[in-house]
Formats: sequence, C-alpha cells, structure tokens
Amino acid sequence: MSTNVYIDGMNLYHRAVKGTPYKWLDLAALCTTLLPKAKINKIRYFTARVDALPHDMQAPDRQDIYLRALRTISNLTIHEGRFAFWPALLPQFPLAYLNKAKPPQSVQVLRAIEKRSDVNLATYLLMDCFDNDFDEAVVISNDSDLALPIQMVTAKFGKTVGVINPNSNRRESGKVNKELERAASSYMRMINIKVIANCQFPGELTDSQGKFSKPATW
Repeated sequence: MSTNVYIDGMNLYHRAVKGTPYKWLDLAALCTTLLPKAKINKIRYFTARVDALPHDMQAPDRQDIYLRALRTISNLTIHEGRFAFWPALLPQFPLAYLNKAKPPQSVQVLRAIEKRSDVNLATYLLMDCFDNDFDEAVVISNDSDLALPIQMVTAKFGKTVGVINPNSNRRESGKVNKELERAASSYMRMINIKVIANCQFPGELTDSQGKFSKPATW
C-alpha cells in the first residue's frame, strides 16, 4: 500500500518543536516512526519563509539551512507559501480597563498570518488523489480548514486518509480538532515528544553543494 504524507510545517513547528532543542527534525525518520507499516511514496512539506526581525535577524538563515537538510530526503518536496504582516489595534490581554464605562485598553501589535500553505496542502492532496498517486494519505496537521478536502477524498473517492495531530505530550493545552477527527479515516491524537527527540538529523549533512551543519543556536 502506497502512502503519501502531507505535513503542515508551521503547525508541526508551533505544536511540537518550538521551544525545544529538537528543531533539526528529520521528517523521513518521523514518518517512518509514526507509520512503521507504511510504504512511504511521497512526503510533501508545506511552509512559509520567515522574515528577519530586529530581535532575530538570523531566523531566515536558520530556516534556509533546515530546508537544505530536508532536501537531502529523496522523496520529499517543499511547497512554499508566504507570510503577510500588518499592524493591528487589539484589546490588551488580560483586559485592562482605564474606565469601566468604556471598552478595554487596546495596544498596537504586528500581526503575522501564514498565507496559502493550507490551500496548497489541500490542493496537492486532491490533485494526488485525482491522479491515483496513493492508496492512503496521512495529513500531519490540526487545522480544521483541511477537514473538507479530507472528507472529499475519503467519501467521494473512497481513499483512506489518516490525520496525525502534531501536538506533543509536553503541551497539555493542545486540543483535538473534532472536525478533522470526524473527517479522517483514522486519527492520532498526539506525537510523543520522545519520538521527536529520536528523529533528528545528524549534526552534519552532505548534499551536492558540500557539507553543512545544524545551526549552532536556534
């Protein structure tokens, strides 16, 4: 049985690896560990390029190195969206009332929204289904926007689609997305942080350009 894996990169990052020393994540090893009986045909990784900000000017460089590491995986392809930034005036939290008769105090924040990644993932999932490119698909995401395309693949085309919630067991507040759970053929509620820790690239890798190493700080 041929399996394609579709990974929501930002969802995986924020729910499983942010704030840990495990950002050098080998996605091929992760897929093999989570799906030991599957014959992995393709891994599609969906992400967006980060921008340099005053508090972290090296973020794009670290991301470039990680994407370079991912490209050493022969059956993995990277599909890029983008970030949109704009200032917004929003209520401060916890809510601060200077006058109880008036709305709470607001502060200006810089909002960053990832664009196109969920649409890209849904599009490739449906396109690969139309092309009969897999017997089963696995989506690593907790984004409810993907419920409808998953439901279409399972109900209309009779394909098996499993969903893996990228939330790790270190994040007790992570919630299971009920829409995805209902749409999927099967649903894994959590990725054990020990699995993330054990699925790391070696510190040094080699590609067609030569040798390169994991970023010294992350």
